[in-house]
Amino acid sequence: MEAADTPHFRYEDEPGHPGWKRWELRDPTRFNGFLGAILVRREADVARVRMVPEHRHSNLRDHVHGGALLGFVDIALFAGARGLDVITAGPASTVDVSVQFVAGAAIGEAIEARVELVRETGRMLFLRGLIVQEDTNIASFQGVVRKPSQR
Repeated sequence: MEAADTPHFRYEDEPGHPGWKRWELRDPTRFNGFLGAILVRREADVARVRMVPEHRHSNLRDHVHGGALLGFVDIALFAGARGLDVITAGPASTVDVSVQFVAGAAIGEAIEARVELVRETGRMLFLRGLIVQEDTNIASFQGVVRKPSQR
């Protein structure tokens, strides 16, 4: 098993997307699977976490449903922390998350969470970020993640 791989997750180069890693659970039947492919790329102190929303992620306005965006934010906290090399894999836990929606996101066009580490303590990660689509800010967020136990 490579250092990037764990019993629960794959984190490996994504063919066709140079510089991006594919981050996914090994068990696609778990909740994370509903988002589809998650790509991660680190640029300096920011982890870019990307997905392409599909019809199954839509609301009746044909925008990305708020619940799908909340799920993406929650998963982006972990994928972003992995991209920033502050955790390698779960089981970690979301302690708190806050999201402010500012615009609708179109279906079929990539959305990206840009995640920054604000502070790290022995057990906690404090993160913040923006969800963007092209040049439009879709939502801002902040969250606290309890790091995995060192078993």
